[in-house]
Amino acid sequence: MPTPEAVRRIILFACASALFVAVLFYVSGGSSTAPDTLPSRLSDKEFWMMVTEFSEAGGYFRSDNFLSNESGYQTVVPLLRKTIQPGGVYLGVGPEQNFTYVIAVEPKMAFVLDIRRQNMLEHLLYKALMETSSGRADFLSRLFSRPQPPALEPSSPVDMLVRDYESVQPSGEMFEANLRDVLNHLEKRKGFELSSQDEASVRRVYHAFFDSGPDLSYTFVGGYGGFMGMPTYGDLMRENDGHTRNWNFLATEDQFRAVQQLQKDNLIVPIVGDFAGPKAIRSVSRYLKEHNAALSVFYTSNVEQYLFQDEDNWKRFYENVSNLPLNPNSTFIRYVLNGRGFPRRSRSLVSPMLDVLSAFENGRIQSYYDVIEMSR
Repeated sequence: MPTPEAVRRIILFACASALFVAVLFYVSGGSSTAPDTLPSRLSDKEFWMMVTEFSEAGGYFRSDNFLSNESGYQTVVPLLRKTIQPGGVYLGVGPEQNFTYVIAVEPKMAFVLDIRRQNMLEHLLYKALMETSSGRADFLSRLFSRPQPPALEPSSPVDMLVRDYESVQPSGEMFEANLRDVLNHLEKRKGFELSSQDEASVRRVYHAFFDSGPDLSYTFVGGYGGFMGMPTYGDLMRENDGHTRNWNFLATEDQFRAVQQLQKDNLIVPIVGDFAGPKAIRSVSRYLKEHNAALSVFYTSNVEQYLFQDEDNWKRFYENVSNLPLNPNSTFIRYVLNGRGFPRRSRSLVSPMLDVLSAFENGRIQSYYDVIEMSR
């Protein structure tokens, strides 16, 4: 039978162990060291339930964002690869650049959050085209509604893909047939409930790819102007990380198939919501906590810049982020446009999410410039 002193030591050790676990739990945003329970695939019903139930009402933005305008966004990939472990969860904003970041950080699951319902529908368009394509060349044929050049093979370099599709004329008949296939795949095969307005938005987005092909670039409406030299779809396909590798999801057949498989498994979930809204980010947070998972990467593009134009929106955003389960390596990716107060060239930057939240909680963030100063 243990002595009273031995019992006391056992109790003290147990208390210290419990305290250590509690601290670790807090630092990691609520994620313990136990394995996550993220699914290896979602059913079509589960996927659509998440899209609809996690989403907020669509909001307004002043431009059509059919394509990224962030030339050079791959330059942060080498930094990400040094710190981000594969198998986490990715959260991003905007259109196709998310697929490239997914290739780089290799998450188990990805969410794409955007205030525009049109962006969610564009991701559904991508999903349908990827799931029904036999490979990169077939995917681009469907995306641009252009006959596949006969010389293209699975191993064809990305320069060849761009060049050959630039030289092929689009086909109106292919466009209409492909659009019918896309809507049939989404609504009948997958069971997603799209309104007539949603169908019209899918047509509108798809027509932009039909009109421009690999020359498609960021599209402006409203009072925009003064931005020249936007990269085209072909330009972004051919970029690299500035060192050794092109991480674009269309750069190699293997990279395309990695994203394609995530789509087939319903593990790239597009949702509608405001970064400062009451529901979308918190719904993702709740789901991750339920599955004992942490967020690895949050790609914000330059959304924070707009949030700081309102006295309260940026605070609501960081309050939403503070609710996410994080770990010490969880990282923000942001894109900083050159302009007033930011004289250097437009560029992608990264910063540890916990550092940003600590600065926010301690009153050291009062402007967008403070956030940029914490990035590298």
